[in-house]
Amino acid sequence: MASESSSSRRGQLIFVLGSAVLVAVVAVVIVLATGGGSESTVELSENGPITVVGDLLPAFEGDTATDTGAGLTAPILEGQSFDGTAVVVEPGSPTLLVFLAHWCPHCQAEVPDLVEWAESLSVPQGLNVVGVATASASDRPNYPPSEWLLRERWPFLVIADDEVATAAQAFGTTGYPYLVMLDASGRVQWRHSGELAEGQLEQYLDVALNQ
Repeated sequence: MASESSSSRRGQLIFVLGSAVLVAVVAVVIVLATGGGSESTVELSENGPITVVGDLLPAFEGDTATDTGAGLTAPILEGQSFDGTAVVVEPGSPTLLVFLAHWCPHCQAEVPDLVEWAESLSVPQGLNVVGVATASASDRPNYPPSEWLLRERWPFLVIADDEVATAAQAFGTTGYPYLVMLDASGRVQWRHSGELAEGQLEQYLDVALNQ
């Protein structure tokens, strides 16, 4: 009887171990089939929530030299990148804001120049550059802006403006591309609308950063 009992226990143990191995194998197969769950797709949003703190800048009238917005304190801009990462534009460091519309041919021409500017290591040390993807519309060309800027290898932070272009309006945007230079205290040093001529950005920055 003792021999039969021992044999029975060994049989039960083998059965349990075999079942455990089978369960483990099935689990591994499921993990491999589903990609292990270690990589999740990040959902991108072409528009994000925008919070503006402070007084809005007057609309830019087209002449950088006589701009009434120069010297005014810009509002603080709180938003998100396409993947939901928080981005805040506030006093602390000199900041260049670049407002871009995906459907704008002048923006499409300007972005490669700005990318080349960054890749040539010509961006002044300590200068923050933030793109603002605004006026997004799924029924207009070159949509979505997230894919456009990724394709162009845009190297800077990006804020996704909301559906009514709150960020663009807060900074007085009247055309694209639109650039706003802020000093470390958050004051407007210059604003510019339209494509930049060769060397023009460097001239603007040289004056602004050496005041």
